[in-house]
Amino acid sequence: MMDAIPPRRTLFETTEGRRLARIAEGAPWRRWGPYLSERQWGTVREDYSAGGTAWDYFPHDHARSRAYRWGEDGIAGWGDDHLRWCLGLALWNGRDPILKERMFGLTNAEGNHGEDVKELWYYQDGTPTHSYMRMLYKYPQAAFPYAQLVEENRRRGQGDPEFEIVDTGVFDEGRYFDVTVEYGKADVDDTLMCVTVVNRGPEEAVLHLLPQFWARNMWSWTTDIARARIRKVAEDVVETAHPLFPALRLYADGAPEILFCENETNFPRIFGMEASGYFKDGINDYVVHGERAAVNPEGVGSKCAMLHRLVLPPGGSARVRLRLR
Repeated sequence: MMDAIPPRRTLFETTEGRRLARIAEGAPWRRWGPYLSERQWGTVREDYSAGGTAWDYFPHDHARSRAYRWGEDGIAGWGDDHLRWCLGLALWNGRDPILKERMFGLTNAEGNHGEDVKELWYYQDGTPTHSYMRMLYKYPQAAFPYAQLVEENRRRGQGDPEFEIVDTGVFDEGRYFDVTVEYGKADVDDTLMCVTVVNRGPEEAVLHLLPQFWARNMWSWTTDIARARIRKVAEDVVETAHPLFPALRLYADGAPEILFCENETNFPRIFGMEASGYFKDGINDYVVHGERAAVNPEGVGSKCAMLHRLVLPPGGSARVRLRLR
């Protein structure tokens, strides 16, 4: 005689189901989640052009240096439901001209079939309350082919196939990193971030891994909102400060170099105007160009990054963990 099949649990008898039920009781399990845009640049949300030319008004080349007003973007982006505080990932393979902080794609005029993202990433898991989420991003070890993707797709007509990133050859022989990002919540305001990197290539490779934490810029557009502060309070801990929001602490695994700048526009670069400070692209300029003056030596700002330099043998892996609460 066959054993009786045990009854299936209903959704609300599971741990995740109980979290969902608690939302109706007032527990804010959805306060933190994947609320950052994949692309904030080139959108109508950030368009203040006279003729509605959003793509030209805020191109990808501006994104690393220019503060957004109405949102944020990032790889594996995570934040609260008002995007006061944001987490995301930056990467540098030692060859790219800029940090890989956000997805790259073609504008409507550049793509032979219109706007088109040119990256490889996969959303692999997620729960309704965002208590657990996982994504995979594939980052080339060769220089990211920004110009080649633009030029070749612009050359092709509407009847031609699109020129994709895999067509450039940067993933040949497995010469890329698999970067898996996981988020888990220990409680409604307690987020754990785990980044696992695997070298899929045949040779040793170096990766600069930078989990980033920043405040959305809400202060540059009005005098009514104070500038948010993130300050280093220990070798591996930063703490937020704002008169309107509860303080948070971000704990970093290991002993990373913690870098600080402001989530504010680099006016000299973008608009040719005179200004000084530690601008939004300060961490980029420090890591990629070695400009030490681009980051704040006082250990304070509205944007910070935990810099890990990973040297991975073929097939080797490394893991970095953080906790925000």
